[in-house]
Amino acid sequence: MMKAGKFRARIRSRGAILWVCLIGLANAWGCSWNNIPESPATSALACDTLPSAWDGTDSLPAYAGIRGALLTSRFSSLEELKSVVRIEYFPNASEAGQAYRGDSLVRLTHCSDGQIVVSILAQGVDEGDFSKAMTGSFADKLSIAIHSLPSIEQRQYLKRIIVLARRRPLYLGEGDPAFFDLALSMVGHIRNKDLAFVSPADSSEKGYLNTFNHITAQAFITSLYSEEIADLVADVHERQTMPELMTGKFSAEQMVDPDVNPLDNYVDIINNEWGQELGIELRQKYQITPNTSWTPELLTNYLNDIQQYYRWALQIGMEPFRPQDTVVMRFSHKLNFAISHAPD
Repeated sequence: MMKAGKFRARIRSRGAILWVCLIGLANAWGCSWNNIPESPATSALACDTLPSAWDGTDSLPAYAGIRGALLTSRFSSLEELKSVVRIEYFPNASEAGQAYRGDSLVRLTHCSDGQIVVSILAQGVDEGDFSKAMTGSFADKLSIAIHSLPSIEQRQYLKRIIVLARRRPLYLGEGDPAFFDLALSMVGHIRNKDLAFVSPADSSEKGYLNTFNHITAQAFITSLYSEEIADLVADVHERQTMPELMTGKFSAEQMVDPDVNPLDNYVDIINNEWGQELGIELRQKYQITPNTSWTPELLTNYLNDIQQYYRWALQIGMEPFRPQDTVVMRFSHKLNFAISHAPD
């Protein structure tokens, strides 16, 4: 599963920029691809031309030995993350006086174990826009239709994703699990915690839990629907959380904020990409479609494959899921419920 030597990169930069052009926000670029340098996949860059996890010159860093998935808790600063992930801004963030602008975007490139993933975060709608559209006026709904055609085209799938991402006790009873609860169960499955938890931060929400939550949710959304829908869901969240991610112009307060800071968000963006890669493989392995009937046995196998990836990526031991586990039985029921029900 995403073994060494596999070279693959999924690039959505042109699609993102095309959408910027369609909504009339790319005046500075003139709606041309030529102003954005080629990505590693198209310029035939190898992994050894990108930031590496450790150059072997100093003492072993906390993040050494991790492959693919990243743990925010293992990085002390954004600068340290840049030793692993290439972060590029367009237009360049060093331009004097640059503030947030509608044509800004950031490109993140991560190479691990012979595989490259690339993520583009560009201007677009965010979670706040969706909330307004759900409860607001016709003008609010029309704005979403104009600025995010993909969200309109995929609205039925997006409703299903909302069901899966939130606890819905009103519809599915007390104890109804969401993606977050699957991640909680996985943290509980970690063996030898004295070895796996290198620092106290590993057991915080910025440690294993956050990594598991992002990768697991993105894997499911990709397997069930598509990587494009998974990326749409991820991007609207990141835009709402911190629009400065697209310009690199962060305040001193943002750099040290314990809850919302660029280090955490950039790690989330990379983990979203690894989750989508994992979701592609599992979709093919189990022939998953939006209307797949989920048995506890199928869900158990799927979750254990995700944990197998975590064991490989993070070098940890994990107890397996079982079909009779309460969270497995409840979430398999929820997956089937979401196929035919999409409550507002």
